[in-house]
Parts: sequence; structure tokens; C-alpha cells
Amino acid sequence: MQIENFKIFADLVETKSFSKAAKLNGITQSAVSQQARSMERNFKTLMVDRSQKQFNLTREGQRIYEAAKEILHGYEKLESDLQEMKKVISGTIRISTIYSIGLHELPPYIKKFLHDYPSVNVRVEYRRSNLVYEDILHNSVDFGLVAFPQKVRQIEMLPFRNDRLILIAHPNHPLAKAAEVEMKALSSHKFIGFDPDIPTRKAVDQIFRDFKLEITPVMEFDNIETVKRAVEIDHGVAIVPQATVLQEVRQGTLVTIAFKGREFTRPLAILHRKGRVLTPAMKKFIEILGVEPAETVAKI
Repeated sequence: MQIENFKIFADLVETKSFSKAAKLNGITQSAVSQQARSMERNFKTLMVDRSQKQFNLTREGQRIYEAAKEILHGYEKLESDLQEMKKVISGTIRISTIYSIGLHELPPYIKKFLHDYPSVNVRVEYRRSNLVYEDILHNSVDFGLVAFPQKVRQIEMLPFRNDRLILIAHPNHPLAKAAEVEMKALSSHKFIGFDPDIPTRKAVDQIFRDFKLEITPVMEFDNIETVKRAVEIDHGVAIVPQATVLQEVRQGTLVTIAFKGREFTRPLAILHRKGRVLTPAMKKFIEILGVEPAETVAKI
């Protein structure tokens, strides 16, 4: 029995999918099935209940999964300890992030990290917010970055920073010359929003409800870049994180307007699986982001 067997089985249990476990380990779906049957022969017990359509473990399978997690955690801890003893900062860090953070918040940090630790590879995947959580739960990535983080029992959440939410408009828009705008003034202008399931959209909808405004977007998009392009061609105004429009403001294709008497922010957070062993490279990456790992905070 090798460590890879336990990892494949653990991935299978956590994803509840032979195809997803195969993708995580770079093998075929058939190979995952063969590995599971090989473990069953080795332990002389059924681990997966194949009598049901949904993926379910037997009682013995659940115990083997729990033991597999303990073995994998010990192995990862050993690898991490050895790297720290050798003062080795290397490996690959996999990140899943929403577009606005990945394109506008993360690049300066990654640039500094790669400059300081050139032996580390950083892979970034751009995903919708709900898929970032899924990636973390399935151990597909090491870290996730999201806005308006939601508490999930198996996920550790580290506060990252707060974005200021501002109104953006085309330079020729009637609101463009104003230094500040009353929130109620938006009801008389076309509004461009994010898709309803995007956390920032939910936060903006809540702001509108707080001000008793009934505003229905004339357009809805799933990412910040498309929202900005729609505003740039004067199809309406939008509420977006200020950090995402710095380049357009410098170029003069968009203007930003503050809200009179109020300031709204968008909290960002770094996510990782609870109990995950952080390698030296992962710890250094969190340090670059200016955040203390949860295990460090717990000791203070």
C-alpha cells in the first residue's frame, strides 16, 4: 500500500466523483476505480456501497477514509518539516480566485513573491465564487481568494483586505461631473450589475434595499471586465470595487463618483482547507499577502 493509494481514495470520498478524483491525480477514471478495488482486496472489506446510485461509503470505508486522512496529514507534515529544516522554499502553489481579485488585487503580490522565491511556481485559476469554495473543499487548490467570504465549516478564512465600492460612469454621463452622488439619484439612471449569484451583486442589492430603492439592472454580467466595458460605451452606471478601475480612470475611459455621506466596502479573504498542512512556500505566500496563518494566530 502506497501513499498515493490513500490520497486517491481520500480525493474520491471528498469529491464523490471518480472523474474528479481522476482529474486531481492526473490518472484515468478507470485507474481510480481499480485503486479503490485494490484497497478493498487489501483490507478484505467493501469500502464503497455500490448498491446505490449516489456515492456512499460503507462503515468500514468511512473508517479507512478517516485513517487515510491521518496518514496523509502526517506525511504532508513530515514533508513540510523536512523542507523547513533544509530551509527549502520550493514547489507549486495553486490558487483559485474570482476575476476581480485575480486580475486587479493579486498581481503585485505574486510579482513580489516570485521575485523573492523564484523556485516556487504559482498557478492561478479564475473561477466564479461558488466554484472557489468547491475547489478548496475538494483539495483542487491550496488557496482561494473571494469577496464577501461565507463561513464554511471545513474552510479556514483569513481576512485579506477591504475594497471600497464606488460608482463608475462614462465621462459624458450626467453624473460624471459630480464629486459625490446621493444613492437615491441612481433610480433615474440605467444600472449595470453583476449576475444575481455573484456576492458583490448580492451586497449591492442589499444596499439598494437599505435605501428602499427598486433598481433593476438593464444588463447583468458574470465578471468585472464585461461590466466595465458596458459602462465605457455609456450603457449605464455600475457599482464596482475601486481597485478594479484604476487603469480605466487613468486612461480617462471611466470616472468614479463617491457616495454622499456613506462609504461601502467589499471584504476580501484568503481561504484554505481546515487542517491543511501549510508548506514553507505556502506560509511565505501568506506572509507576502500580509496575513498571518491561522495556526500562528492561534498561538498568540
